[in-house]
Amino acid sequence: MDDTVPAVGTDAPTFSAPVAADDGITPRSLTAYLGETPTLLAFFPAAFSGTCTTELCTFRDSLAPLATDGATVLGISTDLPWALAAFREAESLPFPLVADNDGSVCEAYGVRTTYERFDMDGVARRSVFVVDADGTVTYRWLADEPGTEPDYEAVSAAIDAAADS
Repeated sequence: MDDTVPAVGTDAPTFSAPVAADDGITPRSLTAYLGETPTLLAFFPAAFSGTCTTELCTFRDSLAPLATDGATVLGISTDLPWALAAFREAESLPFPLVADNDGSVCEAYGVRTTYERFDMDGVARRSVFVVDADGTVTYRWLADEPGTEPDYEAVSAAIDAAADS
């Protein structure tokens, strides 16, 4: 894996970016979400695209009980915040979406990429990180192809493990 991708056991890179959430679009930092429970960071290439919609809706459906009490879920893409707010509403996503429109969050996590086949440059590589309440990366997964979805059971197990640590 790329040396710029945070390794398990290292501190998660902090960031501040516009976030589409229940209270509208507001700048927030990663530290605003850390504390009592693990945080799942789900980087995705583009709102309203097929695999991204499937992935985030699967997190919505399979992690909803966790997201209420046992974890925080954050979707992150390079889309503009208004596009993410519309995507969040259209798909009834109960978790915030981070608008990394300058690509700095993707850069910090080593997941900014180009998908030439789709003529997409500077977008998020589909990837998942679990960060424990103290801000340590406890799990990471990176897709080799943009159409590959994560192993949702492994992600759920990683959240459970981070909650127990």
